[in-house]
Amino acid sequence: MDTLIVSVPPSTQLTDRQFYDLCLANPDLKIERTAQGELIFMPPTGGETGKRNATLTSRFVIWNESANLGEVFDSSTCFKLPNGANRSPDVAWVCQERWNALSPEAREQFPPISPDFVLELMSPSDTLTVTQAKMHEYIDNGVRLGWLINRQQSFVEVYRPHQPVSRLDSPQTLSEEEVLPGFTLDLSAIWR
Repeated sequence: MDTLIVSVPPSTQLTDRQFYDLCLANPDLKIERTAQGELIFMPPTGGETGKRNATLTSRFVIWNESANLGEVFDSSTCFKLPNGANRSPDVAWVCQERWNALSPEAREQFPPISPDFVLELMSPSDTLTVTQAKMHEYIDNGVRLGWLINRQQSFVEVYRPHQPVSRLDSPQTLSEEEVLPGFTLDLSAIWR
């Protein structure tokens, strides 16, 4: 199953509330929205990608419970970015001070905030150029650090504001003290 992109004419653009209600009414669909209002329907991940996504998310949860510096979100969480896009990274982290600044209502729906960190794990249905564009969109909207993991080709791309993208071939660990203090991601289970 491929990703389906549906163009929405300007006369029928969904409001934030209508988009939220559409997602609630279709809980079995993973839907994102571009800054131009296009709806993106994504297929579910397969077993191997889902297993690795769960491993990645759990590693961030364990670190965050110890560090107590913010909030970790899984791939079901949709964030409202400043450019108007609604995106759901595979793993996201928001520092506690920024999360607490949101109203309870904003935190309950699609949080209108760019995460401090995002991670995308490519699945077989993803294309590299589309995923790279998504990573650039995150950075352009205030994300401070992004990791794009391409399991099939065994590399990681690291995205930071105002810096060129760096590529790491088959790294065994990833860390970034400035954004994720004390966190080191062991990638050995991802490459297997």
